[in-house]
Amino acid sequence: MSLARRHRARMLALKSASAAAAVGQAATRQSSGPAATEYELQRAGLGQDLAQLREIQSIEAKIERKRELLPKYDPWVAGVLEAAVENGKGVQDDIVAQTMVWAIDCGDFARALPRAAYVLRWSVTLPERIERTAGCFIAEEVAELALKTRNAGQPFPLEILLEVEELVDGQDMPDQVKAKLQKAIGLELHAAAESIELGGDGPAGAKPAAIDATLKRYRRALELDAKAGVKKRIEQLEREQRKLAEAAETNPPA
Repeated sequence: MSLARRHRARMLALKSASAAAAVGQAATRQSSGPAATEYELQRAGLGQDLAQLREIQSIEAKIERKRELLPKYDPWVAGVLEAAVENGKGVQDDIVAQTMVWAIDCGDFARALPRAAYVLRWSVTLPERIERTAGCFIAEEVAELALKTRNAGQPFPLEILLEVEELVDGQDMPDQVKAKLQKAIGLELHAAAESIELGGDGPAGAKPAAIDATLKRYRRALELDAKAGVKKRIEQLEREQRKLAEAAETNPPA
């Protein structure tokens, strides 16, 4: 898409979303004019892209194709999000909803999180095939990706998990989903705690504090779901916690 075409799409998205917000009905949009035509063109293109994705059997290839498609819709999404800031109102937008899903699938959180915030703030309906609520979908998909990444021996950005936790705070979802998110946060905190060396350059008490923070997350996960898979981790950290406390009593700081 040329720079001029991208600019036009963003401005028409801004106009379309602003007009719908002015009516006060999230699903209401102009039925005629350039903005209405652009929205329908965007939706038509989205439909074609979804049909193409359904033809791809490989999950890995699907994700790569989604990653290639996302920039195509950035100008429209930027206009919709900008309109919400200007008007203090959001609208139902299928492009924002679908590209949020794709961005989460791709692990592209620079794109996913602003769209997730919009979706949750303005109660945007997700694609029909997704039966979960938006809050549940966002929390579970990100938590599962984090758990999968950590199980593969790779770190997952803790700040992403904490931002998602904040975004979905107060959203209704099964306790098991909340437990997944708490466990995912706990695993990243656990890894950070293990990297702290006693007597290192960090502040005194950093390691016990990190263990406390990790245990808080694991225990909460266990409260929410007895099958969260954190019992052994809790026992391990509690043993380490006791050893640190005993060492501190034996060798108090000067």
